Amino acid sequence: MSLVAIDWGTSSLRGALLDDDGKVIEERLAPRGILSVASGGFGALFEELFGDWMRDRRNTCLISGMAGSKQGWVEAPYCACPAGQSDLAQKIIEIEPGRIAVVPGLSDMHDGVPDVMRGEEVQVFGALALGGMGDGLFVLPGTHSKWVSVKAGKVTGFRTAMTGEFYALLSQHSILARTMEPNARLDEAAFLEGVARADNGRGLLHNAFGTRTLALFDRMPARETSSYLSGLLIGEELRSQSFHSAGELVLIGTPALTQRYRLALGRSGKGLAVRSFGAEATWAGLHALSQVIR
Repeated sequence: MSLVAIDWGTSSLRGALLDDDGKVIEERLAPRGILSVASGGFGALFEELFGDWMRDRRNTCLISGMAGSKQGWVEAPYCACPAGQSDLAQKIIEIEPGRIAVVPGLSDMHDGVPDVMRGEEVQVFGALALGGMGDGLFVLPGTHSKWVSVKAGKVTGFRTAMTGEFYALLSQHSILARTMEPNARLDEAAFLEGVARADNGRGLLHNAFGTRTLALFDRMPARETSSYLSGLLIGEELRSQSFHSAGELVLIGTPALTQRYRLALGRSGKGLAVRSFGAEATWAGLHALSQVIR
């Protein structure tokens, strides 16, 4: 028996065939996020990309991410925090009973405004399994970064920061784009200068304009300004979060992103130990959830 584990996001689609112990047998990646799929076309695309994995009738499939949104294959309503794996398992939505199901995602309410995630909750549970943890603070950098608190195996709450999306907007569609090289390689010194500047108490709206003027007055080469802006935004994200001055923080994401957060956290002086997980957290999370559903 194998598990077909699917992470179906907005812009991309990843799948892994896992054996009964959760070991990855094969992985596949396609640029077929939900926005590229016509209404009613999810089943056909799934068959095209993963149909051979489902030929064995004993195999089952769990799908996390935006495939469970209103714009996805089938809507899986959010599960409210606090929530653990058993809570998610009770609210999965079956597409093909006993064979294909969608994970619901989580919602949280703080300060009267709802917050949501789809897919990140599976990564958190995967990191818990991989790290042998029951508690922790988890950070998932990305277009919409998530800060997730876990106690006794349950997600007790989380907050979202639109850091990646703001970076894309400012670096591609604002006046800052005129003097930036958004695809330049990371310059650690410029990045850390941005992280430090975020702490000056003058606010992001003011500090961001400095990205333009530093280049305008030849104080910073254009190839470094993208790193500086990234540091400003990540520094602002860290500044706005509440976390303990000691303990461990777990990063889950691509090496390129987790590297930046490691640098920023190291500069913050919070005294946190940091460890990282990548794509393996998704597969571990879906495998762990499949064991609860059985």
